[in-house]
Formats: sequence, C-alpha cells, structure tokens
Amino acid sequence: QQFATKTVKLTDKEAKLTPKKLEAEMQRQADNWEKDILSGRVPVKRNTFRYFVEEIWWKNHVLNGEHKAATVEFYKNMSGRIMERFGNRDLAAIKSVDVERFLNDLRAEGLSTSTLKHYQNVLRILFKYAETHDLIEKDPMISQQELEAFYKQLDTLTKEDVLVLAGSIPSVLPATIYRDIMAKLKEKEVLIVVDATNDLLVNVLEYHPFLIKPNNFELGEIFNVTIKDKADVITYGKKLQEMGACNVLVSMAGDGAVLVAQDGSTYQTEAPKGIVKNSVGAGDSMVAGFIYGYLTEKSYEKAFYYGVCTGSASAFSENLATREEVDALLKNIH
Repeated sequence: QQFATKTVKLTDKEAKLTPKKLEAEMQRQADNWEKDILSGRVPVKRNTFRYFVEEIWWKNHVLNGEHKAATVEFYKNMSGRIMERFGNRDLAAIKSVDVERFLNDLRAEGLSTSTLKHYQNVLRILFKYAETHDLIEKDPMISQQELEAFYKQLDTLTKEDVLVLAGSIPSVLPATIYRDIMAKLKEKEVLIVVDATNDLLVNVLEYHPFLIKPNNFELGEIFNVTIKDKADVITYGKKLQEMGACNVLVSMAGDGAVLVAQDGSTYQTEAPKGIVKNSVGAGDSMVAGFIYGYLTEKSYEKAFYYGVCTGSASAFSENLATREEVDALLKNIH
C-alpha cells in the first residue's frame, strides 16, 4: 500500500541509540504513522481514494435519494473494507494488479464466492463512476466492452487453430471466463487445451477440451483422493474423460507422466534422465510439445513423448528448451 510520507527528525536521545535500537524505534514510529493514517487522523488529500469515496461518490451517488436504506447500508459495509486497503492511495494510481491482489487476499481469508462477487461489483461501480466523471483516465477493472473486444478476436479462430487456456484467472475477470470462452467456441471445432486446476478445470469439461494437463496432485484434489501410482492416474484420468475431457495428460514430476488418450489407448513413461536447472515453464513446454507432436504426427503416442521430452528439456535448461535438446531426449525415451 502507498501512504502519505512523513519526515522524522531524530531527537538527541534517538541519535545516540545503537543501530539496532534505532531501527526498532523507526519501525515503531512507522507503525504508529500507519495506524494514524488508517484511523483517519491524518488529513485526507483531495486526490486520494478516500476523498473520492467519501466526498464525491458517497454524497453524489449513494445519498442521491435513489437508493433504499438496505442498499445504502450494503455500500457502507462494502466500501468500508475497501477503504482500509485503498483509502490513502492516489485514486489515479490504483491499477488492475492492485485490485487483483486485494481480491486475492479476500479469497485467502476464506470469503465466499458470493461475497467476493459483491466486493468485485462495488469496485466496478466505484471505478466506473470515477472514470465517467473524469477523475481517472482508465478504469482498472476489466470492462464488459474490453471483454467483448476480446471475444471478437476469438471469433476469428477456426478448426485449424489451437487455443491454450492456462493458469489462474485474474480476479478482475469473471471466474467463469474459461468456461465462457469454450461455450462461445463450441461450434467452431477449435482444438482447446486447458491447463488449470480444481473447479476452473472441472467446470469446462462439459465442452470437451481436446487436452487437459493436471499433475498427479491436482488430479487427486479433484477427486479428493491420494494418487499413489500410474495405475491410479489412469483410473482417475478415465473418470475425467467420462466427465468430458478428450485427452488427459498427467505430469508426475520425477515419476514421469501418463496419457489417457481419446482413442482409448494409454501411455506411460518414466521421466527422462537429467539435472533439473529451472522448472519454470516446464509445464507449458510439455503442453507445447504435445500439441506439436499431435499436429505434425497425428499420433497420440508421438504427441505424448514429444510433450514429455519438451517439458523435461526445459526443466534441464536455464531457459526454454531448444529443438536439439528435445530431440536428444526423444532418442533415449523409448
């Protein structure tokens, strides 16, 4: 969070403190300063989020006589918590990433999905009001218009394309966006890959993604079981197929990988031998290798080994794998 600044002039007594005690004293003063700000004892600047909410939005929107008492109370409860986070921030300096972190923190506290949605909606109302009244240049919340522009880009996809939906969804976007995207594209025959976890993955299965790639721990979480070996992976991979997935590729880190393919075949392998140098991007590389292998060879088996070797080659490299590094592993894997 960003707060107002304060210059502290050391007293003669403080100047004689040891460095460690001086650091502790400065931290104490900083903590007290932060408490003063959060409690409202520090004068509010006109460009802060607090000033906007209390002096502009509240007086001109909430108390305009058009809202029921219950709605006013709702806004009061919601905006109070939001104010704790953003009250002394420069209104124009609040970005999408700040809003996302706030919503993620609320989620980590265990707030329900409906309550999180309420916070998200109030934030949308606040920032849209600020933008409409020229108090900020750009609303940090993703607007419906921006989503529609994104969906128009998706309209250009054809059955010749592959779409990869990977990772968590920013809190400023609808939690259903992966499912919404797949619903929109269901008639286009686009090959869609989903590399996500838990409900984010399960909720898209009805639209039959071409490939999903949970790891063995994520697979166990979906069914609330402990995956002990590759036989378990196959068993629960087939359950995901029953729920709608076409191909289920499960990575198992040092224990290798398993593919439960759409044609009923299954493939499994131990992990290629090598020294892990950087595992960042290894999962994405595995997906990329599988897609490449399938598109070029039209073989689930070869796609599987391309995926395993590409993921491993990236893990064995400081950077993403090169073609030569992938080919070197392919020669020895089967």
